[in-house]
Amino acid sequence: MRNRVDKTRLRNLTSACNFDGASLNPDAVPALPRRWRRWLSRAAIVIASLVVIVAAVVGVVYMLASSSLGRTPEGARLERVKLSPQWDGESFFSGRASWSPESNPSEPSAAAAPPPSVAVVRTDPAVLETAPATGLRVTWFGHSSTLVQIDGINVLIDPFWSERASPVPGIGPRRWYAPPIALADLPKIDAVIVSHDHYDHMDAATLRALDREGIRFVVPLGAGAHLEDWAIPAGRIVELDWWQSTNVHGVRIHATPARHYSGRVEFRGNDALWVGYALVGPRNRVYYTGDTSYMPEMEEVGPRLGPFDVVLTDSGQYNPGWPDVHLGPEQAVELAAAVGAKAMMPIHWGLIRLAHHAWPEPAERTLVAAACHGVGVVIPPPGLPVEPAGNNPIQRWWPQIPWMTSTEAPVRSSRNGDGASRFQPRPCVEQPTVHPMRALTR
Repeated sequence: MRNRVDKTRLRNLTSACNFDGASLNPDAVPALPRRWRRWLSRAAIVIASLVVIVAAVVGVVYMLASSSLGRTPEGARLERVKLSPQWDGESFFSGRASWSPESNPSEPSAAAAPPPSVAVVRTDPAVLETAPATGLRVTWFGHSSTLVQIDGINVLIDPFWSERASPVPGIGPRRWYAPPIALADLPKIDAVIVSHDHYDHMDAATLRALDREGIRFVVPLGAGAHLEDWAIPAGRIVELDWWQSTNVHGVRIHATPARHYSGRVEFRGNDALWVGYALVGPRNRVYYTGDTSYMPEMEEVGPRLGPFDVVLTDSGQYNPGWPDVHLGPEQAVELAAAVGAKAMMPIHWGLIRLAHHAWPEPAERTLVAAACHGVGVVIPPPGLPVEPAGNNPIQRWWPQIPWMTSTEAPVRSSRNGDGASRFQPRPCVEQPTVHPMRALTR
């Protein structure tokens, strides 16, 4: 039969091979059937075409992204990086290992995305041009983008005005609403401070647009390489390690410890540091945690640089499966209490979706935890300027939808990468009142 092995041909094939090291005799190798050769030829063409297509797509994506990727520290900057106590010889390290549970108890929430419209306030530029009565005004624009007007200077924190938090147009987390104010309508900015180089905090397009004479860019150690790659003059860039500071018109800007990570390319990370900031003026003080999970070293910010009139906390985009990436509402409140906050404002929520929790959940859980620990809370809608020392009653501008409590979805950082050893909740100083909306979670 046609498919039966031809023993004579098999013997000829075997004898054609010199197993003492000689090569196969091509004249003795039987030719493949014509249909096999045709099939292999077509397969080779398909594979080659796919390789070309993939290479072309990768090339196009790289070209689109290359202007926003930035670059790694080198030369004199790299030498400064290597002198940092946070540099472990290969990359930056917070000093504490990270832990991620094998299973993630948090399922995607149907309410993670917002309703068709969010209660955004169009920021009035005229208000921002006037001096705050208390010397301190804070305007939150969503996520972490915040304008702090403190003791005569204007500081813009982690400005993100782009459509998406991504280096590639049309790809990545998309903002839910337009910026409450145009960059051109902001008051004169004295300093732009960036906590770390992730795309939702270090937005290349926004930073380029802000590059004006007189603006100081304050960034973590190593991150200045990105700014120089985007043609921002080196003379306007200040890079800080933990506990280092710079003076901007009488206000001291201190870089503070944080427990997070950095990187703008998947395979290349932690070559720039991540920080929080304390703004210390003659009259007012503000602490911004930056993106961080919990570690006791952060509590030193209070006795060293506080007490603070307001603390801007990393309170959103958390997940029980990433307890060593973000604080979450409860740990944010506990940290605010520990550093001597007169008031706290939860940020890092309310603009883009990076986690599965219901989008207003950070606000609700913050209110419960703050009542427990006796911490004052300010939660203005995006775009509304507020003076933390003023009268700022809580008005729920977000929708009343189901959310999960700290018991149902706890976020507790590990002590050093071991899930069996995590920082425990601190006891309440007051008995919190749970909002009746909780009844809808079941």
